[in-house]
Amino acid sequence: MRVLIAFQLALHSLRLNLVRTSLTVLGVVIGVAAIVIVFSAGDGISRLISGEIESYGTNVVQTESKTPGKNSASSAEVTTLKLADMEAINKLDNVVSSYAASLCQQKMSYGSESKKSFVFGVSAPYAQIDTKTKLASGSFFTEEDDRSQAMVVVLGATLKENLFGEQEAVGNFIKVGTKKFQVIGVLAEQGGNTTFLNFDEMAYIPIKTLHKRILGIDYAMYFMHQLRDVSRAEETAEEIRALLRERHEISNPEKDDFRVSTMAEMLDTLGIVTDAVTYLLLAIVLISLLVGGVGIMNIMYVTVTERTPEIGLRKAMGATAQDVAWQFLIESLLITFWGWLLGTVFGILASYGLSLLAQAFNLNWHFLFPWQGIAFSLLFSLICGLLFGYRPAKQAAKLDPVSALRVE
Repeated sequence: MRVLIAFQLALHSLRLNLVRTSLTVLGVVIGVAAIVIVFSAGDGISRLISGEIESYGTNVVQTESKTPGKNSASSAEVTTLKLADMEAINKLDNVVSSYAASLCQQKMSYGSESKKSFVFGVSAPYAQIDTKTKLASGSFFTEEDDRSQAMVVVLGATLKENLFGEQEAVGNFIKVGTKKFQVIGVLAEQGGNTTFLNFDEMAYIPIKTLHKRILGIDYAMYFMHQLRDVSRAEETAEEIRALLRERHEISNPEKDDFRVSTMAEMLDTLGIVTDAVTYLLLAIVLISLLVGGVGIMNIMYVTVTERTPEIGLRKAMGATAQDVAWQFLIESLLITFWGWLLGTVFGILASYGLSLLAQAFNLNWHFLFPWQGIAFSLLFSLICGLLFGYRPAKQAAKLDPVSALRVE
């Protein structure tokens, strides 16, 4: 009963000072909204990237070039990953087929239309290994096209629309840079990609054509290998490492100029990176919530000072120190609760808005309701309310009623 009375008095006091209460609540709102956004965006990005990786299938292993002694890929610096390496890997008993890939940017033009776009040079098996790749019309290039360095191109759905509009593209010729290519196929729309490279805006040509006729190089950025038995993925990855070390004359594994990753390893790496980013952002927004808590404590101290006569009157009329403490503690908790409630609403709306914005940029990012973020922010907000409201409440409870009544 006493707690209920304290609750009613606290609510009445906050209503009387609505402007001050609103400004104090604002600090909590910002902190809570940020927590909700971090949890929602973190989950969304994690699922987006993992979905992109898993779309290649579980039965693949990737080999990419790497600077010796470093963990990160650096294909721009390392030129030792040759197509002959891929052909040697294809002879391993658990490898069905592989494709090599390289990337560059070129001006694409047809008639009066032109657009700067990425050119993706790949081996012919790309269309079979990459499960996202579906033809809308025409055909993909063949291994013979690759061997002969054929001047043929397959267009992404958006690039086709940009260059041809409603006109049929297959059979026509376009310019890739200064070279003339015949369009032999158009891909179905794929949607965005987590690397922020829109595959629908790309042109696909045989990798040997890209290497010899456009770039003048003889090395690839990466290989993707399709496996017969996914349960032997780790074993096969180790076989690839051993084979490439032999071919590249590497005796010390720390000097590897390549990196071989199974699907499980790629997903594990993803989990580590996204968790680290989420926790870092969470630490930052928790600091902002703590700052809001300090603001609550300062306002509560000011409130205790301003309402000293009221406290003295309540005590003179029989209220105990505990009754007074409860009133001010409940005020602090109400401020943090209202801040949590409004912050949650704003955080959910902002998270939903971010997902719509991502989809507008053709990213397959769907809104995920941040249950964990909401629960965590509620718990942390209430803890802040208790911690930062305790000392002002304790100070109010200790006031001597006679001395308090003398204060004007």
